[in-house]
Amino acid sequence: MLHPPTPYWALLDLEAVGRALDTFTTLPCPARPTPNSLSRWFDIASTRLTSLLISHAPSKRPCPRLKPWWSPRLSSLRREYHKFATTSSLDPSPLNWSNVKSSRRTYFKAIASPKKPHWSDFLSSATPRSLWTAKRFAFGRPPQMFPDLLGVSDPAEVAETLLNDFFPSKPPPPRLLRLTRYEDYTPLTSEEVSRALSKFSNTSAPGPDHIPYFVWKSVPRIKPSLLPSLLDPRLAHGFHPPSLKTALGIVLDKPGKPSYDSPSSFRVIVLLRTLSKILERVVASRLSAQAAICPLIHPLQSWCLPGRSTADAALVLKQNVESFHPLRYKVSTLFLNVKGGFDNVESPSLLCLLRRRGVSAYLVQWVGSFLRDHTCRLMFQGSPRLFTPISVGVPQGSPISPLLFVIYVSSLHLEMPRSRVIS
Repeated sequence: MLHPPTPYWALLDLEAVGRALDTFTTLPCPARPTPNSLSRWFDIASTRLTSLLISHAPSKRPCPRLKPWWSPRLSSLRREYHKFATTSSLDPSPLNWSNVKSSRRTYFKAIASPKKPHWSDFLSSATPRSLWTAKRFAFGRPPQMFPDLLGVSDPAEVAETLLNDFFPSKPPPPRLLRLTRYEDYTPLTSEEVSRALSKFSNTSAPGPDHIPYFVWKSVPRIKPSLLPSLLDPRLAHGFHPPSLKTALGIVLDKPGKPSYDSPSSFRVIVLLRTLSKILERVVASRLSAQAAICPLIHPLQSWCLPGRSTADAALVLKQNVESFHPLRYKVSTLFLNVKGGFDNVESPSLLCLLRRRGVSAYLVQWVGSFLRDHTCRLMFQGSPRLFTPISVGVPQGSPISPLLFVIYVSSLHLEMPRSRVIS
């Protein structure tokens, strides 16, 4: 089965993209938008932009035999070997069999000649990151386990069972009936978009839109006002369109399981649309800035905030332990792990908490719009590959989900006598 052609982003013609973006314009946003009209406006504008980018990237058609060391001579030798093999199967004479052995020997020697120095060069220039690639080349990929669930045989039923386990149903936030442009909103700037893009890795896997981040990073350099003009109306009205809430769920088996007849033997990696994650990163930055003003998180929270990391939490723990030693106290440490935390966030409770803590109204409204009406397409062997509505707490893989989860569980940090609580 041939793979459909995909854009070869490494050969994207940036000069041609720059000339096209200079004349690229979007229709003006509706003056008094409704959820449907704003969603329709964004879908048209974003589709035109993504189509422009894809049209300037050459197509590639992946082939299982595609190797860096392959050459036209090897293709010619392979055709000659297959021709003699076909002739020998029709007429198994000694002469034809001798031609098969001779052409086969020549073909495989020609493969070994360029393959060995290429492998040596690859190992000599290997980095800690590429060592895993070398291991995969040497030992191959382990076979992927098919979700052979008990009592389920149809692929559609397998997908439904996995979706119900990965994304348990949650009460959705209230649906938006009309949109309002909030007075406390600060317009989105090109600098904010560029800072958000700088946080993404160029090698991160894209979602259903298949556009990598290094392509989006080139857009502000060519036309700085384009992405803000596309994203600003959504944030100003606290609205996240349904077209950006589609995701790919890559189902992976957990290694070392005795059997694979239960959903708990698998995990899912969620890939969101890259254009959506750009705005999610902007909102996360704005919300973390308000977290320093509003009492949104625990004072010793050492994750999801700029300038704080888990290394800071380890240093605070070490300092607290050492401070009790002169008092001759016996010190104990209790670690708690929240399992399935993202999936079990209740959206109405989170929105109520944000309003009560004084978060800007447009951010609260956007979070409520962001957390509802998600769809996911599970990817596994034999999957029907259909987008299915799912209920999520906060989406996995989103830049803003860790911060929303930390805000949601902030009330769990209880102060106890002669103790320190670190989050």
